[in-house]
Formats: sequence, C-alpha cells, structure tokens
Amino acid sequence: MTSVDDVRTARAYLSRVAEPGAPALRAFVAQHGPVTAAGAIRNRDCPLEVLQETTTRPQLDDVDLDAAAEAGIRLITPEDDEWPAAALHHVTAAFPAESDLTPPIALWARGSGDLNHLTAAAITITGSRAATAYGEHVAGELAQDLGHHGHTVISGGAYGVDAAAHRGALSAGTPTVAVLACGVDVGYPAGNVTLLGRVAHRGGLVISEYPPGTPPARHRFLTRNRLLAALAAAVVVVEAGPRSGVRTTALLAGGLGKAVMAVPGPVTSAMSTVCHELIRHGGATLVTSSGEVLDVLRQARTREHQP
Repeated sequence: MTSVDDVRTARAYLSRVAEPGAPALRAFVAQHGPVTAAGAIRNRDCPLEVLQETTTRPQLDDVDLDAAAEAGIRLITPEDDEWPAAALHHVTAAFPAESDLTPPIALWARGSGDLNHLTAAAITITGSRAATAYGEHVAGELAQDLGHHGHTVISGGAYGVDAAAHRGALSAGTPTVAVLACGVDVGYPAGNVTLLGRVAHRGGLVISEYPPGTPPARHRFLTRNRLLAALAAAVVVVEAGPRSGVRTTALLAGGLGKAVMAVPGPVTSAMSTVCHELIRHGGATLVTSSGEVLDVLRQARTREHQP
C-alpha cells in the first residue's frame, strides 16, 4: 500500500528530475501516480517523451525531506489540502496538455501560511526590477491598500516593483506570497534575503516549483511567470520596460481569463512601455488606485456569474 510519505518522496524526486514545464512528465504522473512514475523514470522504463524530458537527471538522489524541514522548508503537493487546486485547474483547462504551461508537480515552501487560503483572494502585483521611484511608490501603495481590504498580494520577490509590493503588503500587516525562479533557500536576489525572510515569518509564503539549491536562470523566470498569473484572481502591472518578461505574465493571465490591469506612467518613461501597450491594445484595463483595482475585480466576478 502506498503511504503518504511514499507519495511525498516521489513528488520531491519528480520535482528535480525535469525542468518545470514538462508536459509529458506531468501526463505520465497523472496516468500512473507519482510513486509508480518515479520508479519507472529511475529504471528508464517510460515513454520516449518522458525519457527526453528527464534524460539528464534520472539518477538523482531523493531530496532529503527531513533536512529540508529542519531548514524550514516543506513540500506542498496536489494531495495536500493546501494545494491551490482551483487556481491551478484553470491552467489545465486553458492551455493544451502538450504545452509547457502545465501546473507544477509540487511546490516547495518556506513560511507558515496556507497556500490555498492565501490564494483564495489574491492579486498579483508585478513589474520591472529596474523600477523608478514612481513605480515603487505606486506598487507599495496598491499592495498596502489591497492588504487592508483583505487581499493577499502575490509577487516575484525581485528588486523593484516586486519588492515594493511585498513591503506594502507587510506594512498593512497582511501576508504576502513570493514566487521564486530558484530554490527557496538560495538567497536570491541577495539584497532581498531579509525581505523574503519577513514574508515567510509573517504569515506568508516563499514558494517555488524548483527544489532547494536550484540556482536562478533566465528561462526559469519565464516559466515561473505562469504561476504569478495562475495563483491570483487578477494581475496588476505597475511598470515594465520593452524587454520585460512581465508582458508574458499579463498575457498568460489574460489567457486564463483573469482580470489584467496596468498602471499608466509618464509617456517619456521607458519603464511604462509595456503598461501603455497593454492598455492601448486592450490587454489590460487602466487603473490608478486600489479602488479601481477592486472595481475591475468586482466587474470581472459579476461577468463570471452571469448566465
């Protein structure tokens, strides 16, 4: 008989054996269960597509879950009550099964918050790492006000807009969730280590689908963005330059049927380029305050419940 510990150990292994965005692996796990799938991958007794996604790391040792727990890190799996099943179901429903936009196998977490509870009324605030003082001010104010209204603020833990959003939420005394593109123990970015510690220790969560020790990489930020889009009811883009990956987050959120909003900025500022593009092309609603964010969210929910 398969035990809870067997399932957790298998999912910990599966989270290491392939880069997230592994549709064949996820389908294999869904068909056979995590324990059988993990054993088959170790023995290389699995379909070619799964072999290709796991070819570089099949013989990795299991993650030491006890050691992770001692470091304040736990694994959240689809078998757990705190798994945000409703939010991640939208990903499965909205995108083709063969796409890279699959839900995670599991999520690693630091902090005492309950992920399902925290994401029940969450709003993602995101934007450029090279934010202006204006962008950081707006992000902080929006997060603080939304926190006072009972909303969890989700962001990416990066410099600039993300950090300002987390600080704003914390100043309101409300939990916030940081979704990382590296292991939750890596300490990246270095200048936000203290901030991320506050996020974890004040009722929030620092989460990642990448296992402990995984370094950041450019492609991991792009993969992570689908979680920023999926875990919240709405996404607010505060600032983003022409090459920012934040555009991807907004587009994914729109594809998931989420409310997407953008804050306008000076027409002379390159950091507002993506915001203005999203507004101009109908990819986002213009907002300038938390009240407007909440109004857009109410309107979106009203439309959802219309026959």
